[in-house]
Amino acid sequence: MRLEGIHHVTCITADAPGNVDFYARLLGLRMVKKTVNQDDPTVYHLFYADEQGSAGADITFFEYPGARPGRAGAGMVHRVTWRVASDAALDFWAERLGAEGVATERVDSRLRFADPESLGLELAVVDATDEPLVAEHPEIPAELALQGFDSVRAYHRAPEASRAFLEQAVSFDPIDPPAEWEARGEKRGGLYSYDPAPSEPGIGGAGTVHHVAWASTIEEHEKWREQVMRAGGQPTPVIDRFYFKSIYFREPSGVLFEIATLGPGFTADEPWETLGEGLSLPPNFEHLRDQLAGVLTPLPNPRESWTRS
Repeated sequence: MRLEGIHHVTCITADAPGNVDFYARLLGLRMVKKTVNQDDPTVYHLFYADEQGSAGADITFFEYPGARPGRAGAGMVHRVTWRVASDAALDFWAERLGAEGVATERVDSRLRFADPESLGLELAVVDATDEPLVAEHPEIPAELALQGFDSVRAYHRAPEASRAFLEQAVSFDPIDPPAEWEARGEKRGGLYSYDPAPSEPGIGGAGTVHHVAWASTIEEHEKWREQVMRAGGQPTPVIDRFYFKSIYFREPSGVLFEIATLGPGFTADEPWETLGEGLSLPPNFEHLRDQLAGVLTPLPNPRESWTRS
C-alpha cells in the first residue's frame, strides 16, 4: 500500500475574516468548504484548496476567536510548502506579498514567509510530475499560481523511533534519513521532513499546525489502520467526517497524523459551482444551524465581487 501524498494540513486561527483574506484573496486559493469543527461545532472549520477542492492542495483552519498566539516546538509542524512552476512564479509572489507588507526570504528556488499569525509558509520550485492543483483568481495567472503541496517540515523529538515508524507504519520512503521521507502513491507524492527542535517548548495556538493528513484510497483505509497498529501506533477508530473518513494517531516525535480517504469529497452536499459560499453542515449537525448562526463569525464570500464570464 502507498499513501497518495499529503491530503490536507489543518491549522489554527484566531481570526477567521483575516484568514479568509490572506488565503483566498492574497494567496489565491479557493475557499471550498465553510463548515464547523466536528469535534467542537461552535467553531469554524475552513478549507482552502484548488478549483476542484482536491486532496493535495487543501489547507484548513479551525477558528478559535481569541486564541493565544502559538509557537512551533518539538513534535510540531513548523512549515508548510506549496509547489510553484518556476522562478518567475517566485518573483511574482515576492512582489505580490511584499506589496501587502509580508516579509519574504528567497533561498535558492524557495520563497519563505509567514501568514498574519506567524505560521511558517514556503513556495518551492521542485521537479515533480504531479498534476498541478491550481485555483482560479483574477489577479493571479494560472502559470504562476500555487500548485498543491510539496511538503511539511516538523521539529523532531525522537528521530530514530520516528524513522522506524514512518517506514513501517505508513510506508514512507527514506529520502535523506533521519531528515526526510516521501509518501508517494500512483498519482501524487508529498515530503515529510525534520529539523532539530528549538530550545523553547512549543505552544499550541493561533498560527500553529494542528495535524497533517495523508491520503488513502477508500478501499485501503481500514488496512492502514491495521498496519499502524502492528507498527506500535495507537490509531483512533475510523471516524466518518462526511467529506472523507479519518483515523488519527501520533508518530513518535509527537506530530499528529491523520490518514484521510480520497472521497466522497466536498461536492457531497453542495454543487461544485458554489463550493464554500454558504455554511455547510454534515447531516448530523444540520439541527444546529439556527443555533450556530448566532455563534460563528460572519464571513464574506471571497468571490462575491468577481465578474464571471
